[in-house]
Amino acid sequence: MQILSMPREIFEWVKKKVGKRMDRSYAVFGLGEFGRSVSYELMEIGADVLAVDKNENKITAIADDVTMAISIDALNEMAYEKLGLNNMDGVVVSMSGNLSASIMAIIAAKDAGVPLVIAKASDDTQRTIFKKVGADRVVIPERDGAVRTAHNLVAKNFLDYIELSDKISIIEINVKDEWLHKPLAELDLRSKYGLNVIAIRRNNNLQTDIGPNLTFDKGDTILVVTDKHDLGL
Repeated sequence: MQILSMPREIFEWVKKKVGKRMDRSYAVFGLGEFGRSVSYELMEIGADVLAVDKNENKITAIADDVTMAISIDALNEMAYEKLGLNNMDGVVVSMSGNLSASIMAIIAAKDAGVPLVIAKASDDTQRTIFKKVGADRVVIPERDGAVRTAHNLVAKNFLDYIELSDKISIIEINVKDEWLHKPLAELDLRSKYGLNVIAIRRNNNLQTDIGPNLTFDKGDTILVVTDKHDLGL
């Protein structure tokens, strides 16, 4: 992993690497506990991650675990021009401790045409502000969680989506590798992800006999009922 801080180096590297359209690319601004967790989860899912923070120590700490790590001052409007945000499929803004920097990052991402911007807020006041300046979704970590935010961002895990009401939806999702061969009761998807499993699709056959001892095999998909708030919608 290469760590960059000089503006010229950033420009040349991003132009070369990010300028070529990645399959799925995401930028994460702010590498506190939440931002790091989102970055790691996105990488695990298979996405390319650009990690951004002003603190060079945080950049150094995460550099080997993400696609690219860059140190910039989020309050410097010119810095965003060097990040290639127009090539990103989504951006996570995780700097709720710095309201001005969060607002600037959200605006910069939307101005660059990023289709999905998720912002981390510390309370409902920040949620309202971030929505007003352009954030597509706003999460409050105490209610949502970094892992759920990452999976909301990477829609490839969502195979189908049915809206039952203003609050409740049914989605079909791929089974994660770490869920394989573990009893449903042990996975505790309801409390961890807000997912209530109602059926499993295996070898094109839909099974609705769901019990606590059910285990998942490679290639399974599951149908779950979930609150749209848990999806950040």
